[in-house]
Amino acid sequence: MKSNILFLVVIVLLASCKNNKNGSDAFGTFEATETTISSESAGKIQWIKIEEGQVLNAGDTIALVDTVQLSLKREALLAQQKAASNKANYILAQVKVIEEQIKTSLVEKNRLEKLFKDGAATQQQLDNINGLLAVYEKQISTIETQNAPVINELEAYDKQIAQLTDQINRSYVVNPVSGTVLTKYSEANEIVNQGKALYKIADLNDIFLRAYVSGAQLPNIKLEQKVNVLADKNESELKEYEGVVTWISSTAEFTPKIIQTKEERVNLVYAVKVKVKNDGTLKIGMPGEVKF
Repeated sequence: MKSNILFLVVIVLLASCKNNKNGSDAFGTFEATETTISSESAGKIQWIKIEEGQVLNAGDTIALVDTVQLSLKREALLAQQKAASNKANYILAQVKVIEEQIKTSLVEKNRLEKLFKDGAATQQQLDNINGLLAVYEKQISTIETQNAPVINELEAYDKQIAQLTDQINRSYVVNPVSGTVLTKYSEANEIVNQGKALYKIADLNDIFLRAYVSGAQLPNIKLEQKVNVLADKNESELKEYEGVVTWISSTAEFTPKIIQTKEERVNLVYAVKVKVKNDGTLKIGMPGEVKF
């Protein structure tokens, strides 16, 4: 056990000496912006069309979670909505009948008013027609009062149907970002709950080197600064890339055990992220170096 530990220490020291000869200012590992895509519905996965390493575009439909129960609920609501709509139409038809009666009564009222002026009609006849019109108005008011709950019921059905339609649409898993599938967590025919992770994706075209610098180096680093990034080409050579500093931590942290900084005596370091255009050779987790 002690011999193994001694062997590892020797390896780390040799690596440190090698890096110092290269003149690098900071060391770290490459990472990408990873997005975990989860199911927005619960049920059985009908199909899922992804494999690890597959490149996906934003907007690709990659999976479907069972929608049978949701569809049945929506059909039941549509049937209930249709019945309520027929009831509302019947009520409106009653209103139209009364409105026609009002039109006829208004014509009769106008005729009686002319006859009354000529003395050919009585006040009682006018009172009767006015009373009839008042009855019609009350009937319409009563019918409209009866129709209000039906209208509210129809609006409630609209919202419930829209909610179920949204849930059905969410059962189709649509990939939100372009990138490469890193990990696939679920397979077809599995039962998933809402929020269950299906796969992890990352855009590997732009990759980031998370490196650590000491407080003494920090004043010489700024955002959007162009730097040189080095990564292993083979056992003895390094490949150089152009990078841009995109983030500098405002909080110090203890040096990660896996990182060998330029000044090993410094316990506290600051993390920085350097964006690098990936030519396809850089992988997540690979070690890298940076020269400011």
